[in-house]
Amino acid sequence: MKTFDFKPQLAATLRHYNRQTFMKDLMAGVIVGIVALPLAIAFGIASGVSPEKGIITAIVAGLIISVFGGSKVQIGGPTGAFIIIIYGIIQQYGMEGLTVATLMAGVFLVLFGLLHLGTIIKYIPYPIVVGFTSGIAVTIFTTQVKDLLGLTMESVPSDFIEKWIAYFQSIGTIDWWSAGIGIGSVALIALWPLIPMGKIRTLKALPGSLIAIIIMTIVALLLKQYAGVTTIETIGDRFSISNVLPDAQVPQLTWETIKGLVGPAVTIAVLGAIESLLSATVADGVTGDHHNSNTELIAQGLANLATPIFG
Repeated sequence: MKTFDFKPQLAATLRHYNRQTFMKDLMAGVIVGIVALPLAIAFGIASGVSPEKGIITAIVAGLIISVFGGSKVQIGGPTGAFIIIIYGIIQQYGMEGLTVATLMAGVFLVLFGLLHLGTIIKYIPYPIVVGFTSGIAVTIFTTQVKDLLGLTMESVPSDFIEKWIAYFQSIGTIDWWSAGIGIGSVALIALWPLIPMGKIRTLKALPGSLIAIIIMTIVALLLKQYAGVTTIETIGDRFSISNVLPDAQVPQLTWETIKGLVGPAVTIAVLGAIESLLSATVADGVTGDHHNSNTELIAQGLANLATPIFG
């Protein structure tokens, strides 16, 4: 019986690595990096932290999971399913509480991998995961309606129903320029695969999200520069992103804090395990490969242990 199952796929991949594979990986890495940057910023803001926190998480977690992970093609980083969970932890326990919860989740994930629980987690019914993540998607969308439509509101209620009531009461303050940019971005992402590309193969490889970011950013800049539209806010209008690398920080751990954060930490660990293993399983179906679930969980745990220390 195996007692230790930690076999990072990077070592096996490098044994047969060549220049052709490197060029393909380079192109994929550039595209994913460009798409992941604004996504990481958006996830950070929606979670209640500053934009650079999302960027740091994407860099540190992505690097660690890629180096130590059990899948050849999986890239780790911030995900929308955690926005509501992280936001709730910050509101109740603050940033230090989020740091402690993330560290604890990292320990749990490493233990899941060492105890060979990766194969068990994969048998959780898929409809449960779909229902859970769909509910989170609806909740996230609800939190973003104000900014999507450019509504003018003094405050946004925390309750789901109260939010929508407040939105309808403030619908008269909608900013059509902001709404047009937001809805246009969603439409472009959805319709991009249907647009005929002719013989331009390079464009076919670009994801719709990247195209939407580029086109809508240019449109917003042109409207501001030549049409005098000043109501479309940018990240720089709301936040100042620091270009200074953060110092490593170790939070103060107390027994009372640990006890209060066990529940949120377990939630982060279980949801992270389910999402990463389901994603790896889908990738296996596309590539014909087979990932090591226990190694993947250990890598996810290491990423959660390292990321909060760097801010």
